[in-house]
Amino acid sequence: MENAISLRFESKLHASAARVWQWITSIEGITAEMRPYLRMTVPKGVRSLNDVAIKPGVCLFRSYVFLFGVLPVDYSDMTLVELDPGQGFVEQSPMGSMKLWRHERRIVPCPDDPSAVLLVDQLTFRPRIAQRLVGWFISQVFAHRHKVLRANLDGA
Repeated sequence: MENAISLRFESKLHASAARVWQWITSIEGITAEMRPYLRMTVPKGVRSLNDVAIKPGVCLFRSYVFLFGVLPVDYSDMTLVELDPGQGFVEQSPMGSMKLWRHERRIVPCPDDPSAVLLVDQLTFRPRIAQRLVGWFISQVFAHRHKVLRANLDGA
């Protein structure tokens, strides 16, 4: 897509695919990854993707995004277009700040270490304004997310 930013992040994790899946689909895990940069709201009672009726391509709920946990800066109409339980998902959510937001998150076997898995995030997005600044910020947020993932899930 023209003018889209594409970023890829990958972490080798010494954890079972089931444990990684539990983390990446839990609100607790997502919140830990995004803190302190961002906080996203979820409906009351939702603690994981298991608590939401998922229909591919249909908005699950509206989430409000807060910079540093307090400053409202965006919204996301959380929409999964693909879900492969235990393996990954593709989120393609309409957002106030983005012309396009696509986040593919996959758990794949680690080719050089059968005791580990790789968690791969592939992002494609088009900010409505300040493309370079937003691209830099999203890069920082996802580098931080992967640092948190490794700190919490890499049992090595």
